[in-house]
This record gives sequence, C-alpha cells and structure tokens, in this order.
Amino acid sequence: MTQTERRQFLIQYLLKENPRYDGVEIPESEAEQKRLLRSLVNVREAIPASEEFLRVQDEYLQEENRNRGITDIAGLPTAQDDLYLWRGDITTLKVGAIVNAANSGMTGCWQPCHSCIDNCIHTFAGIQLRAVCAGIMKKQGHEEPTGKAKITRAFNLPCDFVIHTVGPIVWGKLTDRDRTLLASCYKSCLKLAEENGVHSIAFCCISTGVFCFPADKAARIAVATVKAWKKRTGSKMKVVFNVFSEKDEEIYKEILNGKAN
Repeated sequence: MTQTERRQFLIQYLLKENPRYDGVEIPESEAEQKRLLRSLVNVREAIPASEEFLRVQDEYLQEENRNRGITDIAGLPTAQDDLYLWRGDITTLKVGAIVNAANSGMTGCWQPCHSCIDNCIHTFAGIQLRAVCAGIMKKQGHEEPTGKAKITRAFNLPCDFVIHTVGPIVWGKLTDRDRTLLASCYKSCLKLAEENGVHSIAFCCISTGVFCFPADKAARIAVATVKAWKKRTGSKMKVVFNVFSEKDEEIYKEILNGKAN
C-alpha cells in the first residue's frame, strides 16, 4: 500500500467505527486528509482496534516519522558533560526516552490537532499509547499527582520509551510549592529512566506552555535538578534539554554557559 492508500484506509476504518461520523466525506487534498486522520485519532476512546488497522497504522506512522526526519542523539554536540541542548520536534528524536508534559488524566490531549507536545506524542506514537496509558490509569484508580511520572513504550516513535509527567499549573504568582513540584517532575523522570535501563533522556520544557510556569525560572530548575541528581547518583545518563523556540534556546544557552543570573 502507498501512504495515500494507508491514510485513506485508516480514515475509513475510524469513520465506520463510530456512528456519529455517518455521512462524513474524506477530503481530496493530502493536507486535509492528514488533518482529518489526526482529529479522529485525537478524539478516539481507548478501545481495541483490529490487527489490520494496527498493522496499517504502524506502517503509515513509521513512514511519516521517517519523512519528517529523525535526529539521533549520537550526532548531537554536548553542551556540558552528558548534557545536550537541542531545538527541534521531540517526537523526531532518537533517544532512550522522551518526556511528555502530560495532564493529570494521562491519556493524551483530546483536542483535535492541538499543537501541544502531549497531542503530538500521542498522534505520532499511535493509538496503542492511549490504550496503554488508560490501562495504567484504570489500575491506579485516580489521577496522576503533580510531580510524579509514568513510563510506557514509545510504539511508533523513534525513541524507546515515553515518560509522562504532570507539571505544576501556575496560578498567578510563582510559589515555592510550584518550584518544588517542577523539580519533582525532573527527579521522578530521571528515577524512572534509571530503573528501566534508559541511557539517554530528552526533557521538554515542562509546565512552560499553557501551565504558565515562567520559562527562565523553569529552565534554571531543570538544569539545577538534573545536575544535582547526576552528582548524587553518579549516573552517566545523557540528558537532552529539548526546546522548540529560539527564545527558550537562548535561555538554556545562557544557563549552560554559566551566564545566567
């Protein structure tokens, strides 16, 4: 099957799966088809799918991910010993584990085509990720506490694992509790990675988006917490600070170069 045939098969399957979509037509353009497929996946409940669907989906996503370009940590320059700074799409990074800034429900972003990292990770990993996360949360029986983390396979992403953590939401003035909880996110992720034999991990800028944690203060906490954890444990784990904007990249550069106040 070609990518177009795979995409159309997946859309048709998802439309037939839900009676609410009766009468929805598949658009002609590739861009609109991709948007429809992503939307259908984003709002789909964590229910079983056929083996054929999963096979075609996996083939489709792996090809899409290759076409988007994959960056291997092995080719990245270090900023400091075992510490890296990289600006790009974390879902294209070949590394031991990537960190997902999740919400307390831990089953991904349900807003169609939202640009948040939670949405992107679930979109390009495949529907298996939501299913696994839903199973973990059902067994746990309650929402994920802020500052804690869970680890799953990465399925169709180029990394091996995804570590999901819930960062603090800042309401108004930044508090010491916000700072403590953010540091806890980093420590929880590092501990899980170490326990699962992960040798390299990429952190997104946890809590700095819609959770409103000031980017510069969050970056300082991120770097300080990682350095303190590595010093305390003696771990040789490689750590990537992943940023998406030029502004965040400059913030981390200053901190890692020792120029930040």
